[in-house]
Amino acid sequence: MKILKTLGLILLIAFVIAQFFGPDKNDGDIASVDAFFADTNPPEDVKLVLKNACLDCHSDYTRYPWYSNITPVNYWLADHVKHGKGDFNVSKWNDYSDKKKDHKLDELIEMVEEKEMPLPSYTWTHGDAKLSQDQIDAMVSWAKTVRLKYAFLKEPQ
Repeated sequence: MKILKTLGLILLIAFVIAQFFGPDKNDGDIASVDAFFADTNPPEDVKLVLKNACLDCHSDYTRYPWYSNITPVNYWLADHVKHGKGDFNVSKWNDYSDKKKDHKLDELIEMVEEKEMPLPSYTWTHGDAKLSQDQIDAMVSWAKTVRLKYAFLKEPQ
């Protein structure tokens, strides 16, 4: 029994010390998405979906919930953001070629239609990010319309 108490105390101390360390936050400027919005011109309902369900992981600006300050949750969130931005970062929209923009929108359509995005782990704590079928349809319709623009602008292959 004494060993269990000692082990518990050691784990508690390690947990407390871990709270003083954490990953860098994704705290860029929300204005970094303005170029994406200007170029793709989403209707207000789609823009709201993008803000509530996409931008925390797919831009240089994340709205962090209170529990993001707890280790190890903060590392888990940082990993999600890192992978999300690695796959598609709307803050870097102007850095993408027209071909890449078209491809990213195609991936967006696929992920949203198949309900792979937003991730279930995100929607558990962000209820407003759960997409209704109407929201999915609006996102897909908007993205398909924007893709038409890039069909004509694609760089030669």
